[in-house]
This record gives sequence, structure tokens and C-alpha cells, in this order.
Amino acid sequence: MQYRLATVEDIPAVEALQKRYHVSTISDEDRPDGFVTTLFTPEQFQSLIEDEQGLSIAVDEGKVVGYAMAASWDYWSAWPLFRHMIGDLPTIEYLGEKLSTENSYQYGPICIDKAYRGTKVLPNLFEFSRRSMMDRYPIMVTFINQINPRSLKAHVDKLKIDIVKPFVFNNNNYYALAYDMTVKTAGSTL
Repeated sequence: MQYRLATVEDIPAVEALQKRYHVSTISDEDRPDGFVTTLFTPEQFQSLIEDEQGLSIAVDEGKVVGYAMAASWDYWSAWPLFRHMIGDLPTIEYLGEKLSTENSYQYGPICIDKAYRGTKVLPNLFEFSRRSMMDRYPIMVTFINQINPRSLKAHVDKLKIDIVKPFVFNNNNYYALAYDMTVKTAGSTL
């Protein structure tokens, strides 16, 4: 298994994985095992790759089997949910600091092919992503929809990411989570 930053040539494979597991297109059979809720265009993926160096991928024998996104709040500010989160950052204290767009970044979504769930792909992909961002930001922030318990369990129980507060946006209930970027990912073999 190889973990690396994506290039623009990887966009079609990342898009295919996104389509398979996006909440609007996921099969009823796969839905209970987790899904992604933010839909990205090829142009948004390209900006994430070229401007943020923020798309980490897991590749098995040439096939993209997972991706994790990470970027500055400036990148995410195009989406209403992230603008809401940006406005809420100063109300959150983590590691003794009030969160801001300068001391934190937004991680996620992460998407892993069903065949690779429950393996080392999740902790290793998160660890690779963490390493690619740790020199830029001391704190990672993310969110998980409360109707996605598999993702919550994976991030809190397996990766040891901290829930910092619940919040509501657009009649959906979420948890905001944060992580200390100086801490190696639990379970990672990288």
C-alpha cells in the first residue's frame, strides 16, 4: 500500500470513489457503513491538489482505495457549512487555545473503499495527511454528521480525535472534533 499526495492525474479515480460513497449516490447496501456528505467538482479537487497540497490518497496496486482531504479555512470558505464553522471557531478552546483560521485547518472528508475498511488504511491515511499538514497548523478540526455513527466511532475510538462540541447547521446535527497535530496517529504503522 502506498500513501502519497494526489496529483491532477488521480482526480478521475478520486471522483469515482467519491461517487460510490457520496450520500446522494451511495447504495442502500453500503449506506450503513458510512458515507461522505460534501460533493466536490474536478475543479475543486484540482485546487485542493495544486493550491493546498491537501489531497492524500491510499493506492493499492495502482488503484486509489482511499482519500483524505485537508486544507486551510480559506479553501473551505466557499461552502456555507464551513463558513458557519469558521464563525464558530473562536467559541472553541482546544489545547489551551481559542481556535482560529490561523492555528487550525479543516480535515475531511475521508473516504475508504469498503474492501479496505477495518484495515490499517484509515490510521495510515490519516497519519500521512497529518504529516503533510503538521508544519503548517498545530490543530486539526473536522466535523461528523451525527447520522454517520460509523465515521464517528472510527475517528473517536480508533484515531483518538476529540469531540469538542455538538452543533447544528441547516437542520442537521453535527459534532465538531479536534486533534493535536504533534501526536502520531493511534494504530498507524507509518
